Amino acid sequence: MTMRILLVEDDPVLGAVLRRGLQEDGYAVDLATSVADGRDHLAINEYDAAVLDLGLPDGDGSVLCRWVRERQLPTAVLILTARDSLSDKVAGLDGGADDYLIKPFDYPELAARVRAVMRRPRNTVPTVLQAGDIRLDPATHTVWRGAIVLPLTAREFALLHHLMLHAGAVVTRTELLEHVWDAHYEGTSNVVDVHIANLRRKLDLPGSPAPLETVRGVGFRLGETS
Repeated sequence: MTMRILLVEDDPVLGAVLRRGLQEDGYAVDLATSVADGRDHLAINEYDAAVLDLGLPDGDGSVLCRWVRERQLPTAVLILTARDSLSDKVAGLDGGADDYLIKPFDYPELAARVRAVMRRPRNTVPTVLQAGDIRLDPATHTVWRGAIVLPLTAREFALLHHLMLHAGAVVTRTELLEHVWDAHYEGTSNVVDVHIANLRRKLDLPGSPAPLETVRGVGFRLGETS
């Protein structure tokens, strides 16, 4: 069975060279030249891998990587870019990319990296958690309520992450202390309640209350939003 690759590259010369090389290696290759074009291809076709440039005329190619991961598509993602700083590499990999290759490069290395990312089990794709209209991406540490990105602290994010893993169930204060702080935490006794109150305030939107319930004497429950 022929493996299918999406190549997103706006440089016409480099795009043509890479497409020809990958086709000669036996892959079926679609070429996109923008974020919008790449998203259209990904929405219609199933790809074994996507090779993404970051500097595209209508935005950043990392948007496509997040789009793939949010939908839990089994597409391996290789970022191909001239951005060579450590922070760029970390952001790309934390954003869900399987590999990161810096331009300029030699084609044999790109081909080898494509083969490598397609050999990896796809069950390692980061999962975006969802409860009603709340979504949480562990890979990028991003939380949305509907289309709104919520500015959570690291501790609030960890609390919400644990609550979403157990959505619909009551989670005790002790369990939250052990998983979000640690089993030997010796700080103030109301630390969980304080952070839950802050989290509830950020989840609360006009006309749509936060679906975070306090179960008196037991703990907290994150329910489905209406």
